[in-house]
Amino acid sequence: MLPCWVVRAGTMEYGVALSLQRSLLAARRSGLIDNVLLILEHPPTYTIGRRLRASDHLLYGEETLKARGIRVYETDRGGDITCHGPGQLVGYTIFDIAAWYQDVYRYLRDLEAVIIGLLDEFGIAARRLEGITGVWVEDRKVAALGIRVSRWFAMHGFSLNVHPDLTLYDGIVPCGIADREVTSLERILGRPVAMEEVETSLLHHLGKVFDMSFEEMTLSELQQRV
Repeated sequence: MLPCWVVRAGTMEYGVALSLQRSLLAARRSGLIDNVLLILEHPPTYTIGRRLRASDHLLYGEETLKARGIRVYETDRGGDITCHGPGQLVGYTIFDIAAWYQDVYRYLRDLEAVIIGLLDEFGIAARRLEGITGVWVEDRKVAALGIRVSRWFAMHGFSLNVHPDLTLYDGIVPCGIADREVTSLERILGRPVAMEEVETSLLHHLGKVFDMSFEEMTLSELQQRV
């Protein structure tokens, strides 16, 4: 089994998380650290994938963004515009995917398989949609994926809606798909869902799909190793 360090980083501003990912990626490429999974939440944030203009799918103007406390970032991952906020589980995977294969498409499908397995554990039948990256329950999106792979080292990852404020999605065309809605575990199940329960299931299915074992550490311990 391949080792993976897990850090539950709490709530972290997106720009800080992006800087941390980049430093971890450099350390992973140099062989200084093992694979790393960052589990965290963001304050209200919109992120825009490379090659997309902010004006294309960002619906809120500056005044509304400021009033709602939403920050906007252009980033270097693939994909379109997406939303982050409290109550959404974000997983950043600093992985050497060449340890498994050299296939970005398969890597995305395996990340989707992790989330589909997690949702099945909660009694939710989730699926993929042909040609659209992400995880869906019926025709509603519950998880988004966006990665960057360079020389088979990956960063960024996925976000799963556990119990976020879904009105944050009113300000964007999520992932550029105008005719589909978003949902959350809490909305699907009609009951509260503890983030810790979801994180435990995530590690189980991530370990199963990628044949990994996990060592948990604090953010400060990780930074000391980098």
